[in-house]
Amino acid sequence: MTTQTVASLLIAIALPAMAASLNVTSDGVASGPERFAAEEIRRAAFTKGMPLGEGVDATRVSISIGKNAKAAPQSYRIERDGDVLRIIGGDAVGAMYGGLDIAEAIRTGTLDSLKSSDHKPHIARRGIKFNIPLDLRTPSYSDNSSSAQANIPEMWSLDFWHEFIDRMARDRYNVLTLWNLHPFPSIVKVPEYPKIALDDVWRTTADLVEPFDSFSPRGIGMVKPWMIETKEIVKHITIDEKIAFWRAVMDYAYDRGIEVYWFTWNVFTYGTDGQYGITDDLENKTTIDYFRKSVREVVLTYPRLAGIGITSGENMDHDDGSEGKEAWLWAAYGEGVSDALKLQPDRKFRLIHRLHETGLGPLLKQWERYPGPFEVSYKYAVAHMYASRAPSFIQKLLPEITPEHRTWLTVRNDDLYSFRWGDPDFARAFIENMPGPDKLAGFYMGPDGYHWGRDFLSRDAVDAKGRRQLVWDRQWFSFHLWGRLSYDPTLSDAHFQQLLGARHASVSAEQLFAASQASSRIIPQVTRFNWGGIDLHWYPEANLSHPKQYKGFYTVRHFMEGKTMPGEDVLSISEWRKKLSDKKTITAQTPPEVAAALERDADTTLMLVAKLRKQADSADKELTQTLGDYEAQAWLGRYFAAKVCSAIALAEFNASGDEAAQASALKHIEIALAHWKQYAATYDRQYLPQLLNRVGTCDMSALTAKAAEDIEIVRAWKPGTPPSQNKK
Repeated sequence: MTTQTVASLLIAIALPAMAASLNVTSDGVASGPERFAAEEIRRAAFTKGMPLGEGVDATRVSISIGKNAKAAPQSYRIERDGDVLRIIGGDAVGAMYGGLDIAEAIRTGTLDSLKSSDHKPHIARRGIKFNIPLDLRTPSYSDNSSSAQANIPEMWSLDFWHEFIDRMARDRYNVLTLWNLHPFPSIVKVPEYPKIALDDVWRTTADLVEPFDSFSPRGIGMVKPWMIETKEIVKHITIDEKIAFWRAVMDYAYDRGIEVYWFTWNVFTYGTDGQYGITDDLENKTTIDYFRKSVREVVLTYPRLAGIGITSGENMDHDDGSEGKEAWLWAAYGEGVSDALKLQPDRKFRLIHRLHETGLGPLLKQWERYPGPFEVSYKYAVAHMYASRAPSFIQKLLPEITPEHRTWLTVRNDDLYSFRWGDPDFARAFIENMPGPDKLAGFYMGPDGYHWGRDFLSRDAVDAKGRRQLVWDRQWFSFHLWGRLSYDPTLSDAHFQQLLGARHASVSAEQLFAASQASSRIIPQVTRFNWGGIDLHWYPEANLSHPKQYKGFYTVRHFMEGKTMPGEDVLSISEWRKKLSDKKTITAQTPPEVAAALERDADTTLMLVAKLRKQADSADKELTQTLGDYEAQAWLGRYFAAKVCSAIALAEFNASGDEAAQASALKHIEIALAHWKQYAATYDRQYLPQLLNRVGTCDMSALTAKAAEDIEIVRAWKPGTPPSQNKK
């Protein structure tokens, strides 16, 4: 990379004693990303006790942007020449990432061993899927939940967004997608429909637990009259101030190298109150016109907005199927963007069309006129990124994906809302198994059933300023893994072990890393075995699904009759028994092997946690909570292991009537109950019960009664009982 410095920052840092000086000067006009990198270096040095000033023995760090047309965006080079470190970015974002490498090396005490190296992104766009609860009147898909309701005020706090966006940049995420059923009344003014724009921010004070079953999992009927009757105003703010707020958020994101997108589901008209004759009816021409004008104004109002994402659902039944839905979406969104770009012809505005409840053929045909980058999006692992390292669902679609219309991957995390997770082997393999750059535009990861805002789940989540910490702060290690490895999957395990060691210096970094990996293998293992594709079907932390629309708490019978994840070499109990009966060669993982793997990882975790607690500094509150999470996952692993063993024995008793098999099933399910009680006690020490919008209330101690019901199921079982007729 040949370079011409257009802006640079010179930093002097004393080494190796880390006790002398730090000096930062500017040569030229540094960009926002460069300034952020320099501030991160200052902050890291200050934390290490390095006073400002310039010392004779200082290592000097310069950050600059090189001019090279062949340099990949976000790329950078680190050059070391004795006590001089030069960071040369292919662009401002690349320079920032190089500077962040320096800050991280200071924090981990590895700056003196940093070597010359070249870096470029493995995946160009690495994003966060953020369901955003803007207002009671303009809900997201997850708003009938504890975490979303608690976070509505935070969505209108610049302090929150500054913290969140800074963490994104540090972990190398560069895309923020904000998902809402119908955000327009809360974010834009439409001249043709002036009464729609909403002042102030509302939420409901009603208890949502009792009426949980009345909410549709498809986003329909999210705002009930009784919710409006019990509203509270959490922020007095005009629509003009809201627009200024979101412009400031996008400007801040831009200065951290982050693109911002709004995503919608369709057709929802929350916040319009039926004014001007607007309805959810797809044949309503006023509704189409309202959407078209709203989309136009969103593009014109937010010059930093990189694009918009759309969905042909969940409220879009059309007599003409996909073709009819695509015609509606084009008339609303395609024409709306086109109207704006006629006024801003130099604007590059990306549209991402989700491949959800539509067909690729009709979609591409309808959108061939789109005046900008047009890409699609696929739900890569359905709702469970923590299951397979190589989800197979996309394989049938890949031949149809072209370099002209590449796909984004929606990587849903409806697995781990509570626990700290960290297994770089899993994350690295998952990332490397994604399609290549000829097919892949980028990815965004996030939950539908929980909200990644501030942490209202932890019992003790108040930071030094008296605020609730971010969920990102609790689960910092998993965010770091996915962000850093998607930029560079060659990062070694040693890198992540060093980070843990630097953060928790009182304990063995090697043992802490091993405990993180062992505990983090448990939920992927059980999810591959007991597959429920969408969040409605499986929330592993509570062994729960929707109580009315699916199975509720998974019983031993459900495990006995369950299916495994498609495309994985894991056998269900029924498949395994048939292969044994047919004397077939078995190469896939068997149910006894699933139970053994769960037991092994649980035992390893508990052994390591016991050792680490003897070493731990009691003042390290985060370490105490981290070990508590590892322990809880271990007890959950033991619970599932014993439950699988019971289900295996129950299947044998059902087939043979052998009372010894029933006795074995009973023994294992009693052991499982004991493990659940340990799990619930460990979980409840750290976390509060919460309402989730897909599976209901998660109160682990209260669910103990459900776990105990398995004992009676086994005792009352009659040999020869046919498979459940429950079609769910």
